[in-house]
Amino acid sequence: MQKLALEVCLTPALIPLYKVEDSIVIIIDIFRATSSICYGIGNGAEAIIPVSEVEECAAYRDKGFDYLLAAERNGEVVSGFDFGNSPFAYTAEKVSGKTVVLTTTNGTHALHLSRAAKKVVIGSFLNLTALCDWLKTQNENILLVCAGWKNNFNLEDTLFAGAVIEQLKGDGYQLDDPALAANDLYQLGKHDISDYLKKTSHGERLKKLGIEKDIAFCLQIDITTAIPILDGEKLVKLT
Repeated sequence: MQKLALEVCLTPALIPLYKVEDSIVIIIDIFRATSSICYGIGNGAEAIIPVSEVEECAAYRDKGFDYLLAAERNGEVVSGFDFGNSPFAYTAEKVSGKTVVLTTTNGTHALHLSRAAKKVVIGSFLNLTALCDWLKTQNENILLVCAGWKNNFNLEDTLFAGAVIEQLKGDGYQLDDPALAANDLYQLGKHDISDYLKKTSHGERLKKLGIEKDIAFCLQIDITTAIPILDGEKLVKLT
């Protein structure tokens, strides 16, 4: 019996090398978009609409519905928007029952390039175990897409991909070389993920913005069981 593929795409620039239509795609942007999406959906957001450009996000002001508009570029909230992609903006008090329109530097870009997949779901340390348990039931090829930083490789997304592989690798999957490398990276960092990721370039960018607390929040494991899944144009809670 042929094994299912368990693959890692290390940056969005490499997505054209994969047949995304043959796989379930997991979008990973640990600092901070996919962590915030998981947290927001877990806190009762009705939906999160990912868009690629700031202008697309702004256009929702004129659509006659009470959207929350979230835009981030280079780690900062874009002027004139309700908030960016800090997880602390996605509390139940702010997002429960609301629809958020979101654009980010890396995560929403990776998602839009992956839309042809069988299913697109969102992964983070916040929903790690729930995500892996669900993936084990799917009997499908899996492609973990790391959002990276402006189409380049980053450490935190790849380490998270390795954490997923750690939970799945014994279940009849064929790992590609990037998946093997991601899992090796996870072995190096798993005993103290926070300490290991202190060296990341994006972590340094966020520290310069004075938001170290966002980094610590995004590295919490299993604080939600919510799995956001793309349904048409919207990310909603998988049921």
